[in-house]
Amino acid sequence: MGDKLTIAGIQLSSRLFLGTGRYPNPYIQNQAIEASEAEVLTFAIRRVNLNEPGEDAILQHIEGKSFRYLPNTSGATTAEEAIRIARLARASGLSDWIKVEISNNEKTLMPDPIETVKATEVLANEGFIVLPYTSDDPGLCYKLQEAGAAAVMPGGSPIGTGLGILNPYNIEMITEQLTVPVIVDAGLGNASDVTKAMELGAEGVLLNTAIAKARNPVKMAEAVKYAIHAGRLSYLAGRIPKKKYATASSPIL
Repeated sequence: MGDKLTIAGIQLSSRLFLGTGRYPNPYIQNQAIEASEAEVLTFAIRRVNLNEPGEDAILQHIEGKSFRYLPNTSGATTAEEAIRIARLARASGLSDWIKVEISNNEKTLMPDPIETVKATEVLANEGFIVLPYTSDDPGLCYKLQEAGAAAVMPGGSPIGTGLGILNPYNIEMITEQLTVPVIVDAGLGNASDVTKAMELGAEGVLLNTAIAKARNPVKMAEAVKYAIHAGRLSYLAGRIPKKKYATASSPIL
């Protein structure tokens, strides 16, 4: 109970950041959210009516429940565009938390490193709680931390692919080097991918497609909840060293 995720002084009991798009319908979305026990919900600002956020088609279905919103700048192709979107979101009263997401490649949706660092630095200086989506480059993740990111969100693989963690070495290097939380974002496809991310030292994961497009989104949400817990416990327990040859568990005296 005492092992909580802390971002910018805010303690979270759940280490799952849950996307709100692509569900079959609002009823299943709500069931999945409930099963996941997620506290942070993320959504693209461009899909929200900022003039009437309370009446928005996405947010109205979760009205009355207590969540921390993490709007994202999906669709932005430059730092300037992401900064403008973030300012609009905060002005509308949505949140001062922002997931910076900048890409100029529609095929891969890989984040633009230079523009992401620029936007992170500006928004952090303006008092935003910035969580940038980035590639799994340890050096780049460190630069984002230095730019003021409250947490860094490297992708396991491209958004929506379900390929899992393609470079576990890099993710582990990132979690070892950074002092801010590392949230593995993008590409995770099922519960075992989630457990792997947590065992590599991630302090949380962000999922959308893996749950929303599962055959049974509600069951997958529940599976992910337990996978996070198992992976976190495994990481804290510490795995045994890998060896080339066998070692008897009951040696002959």
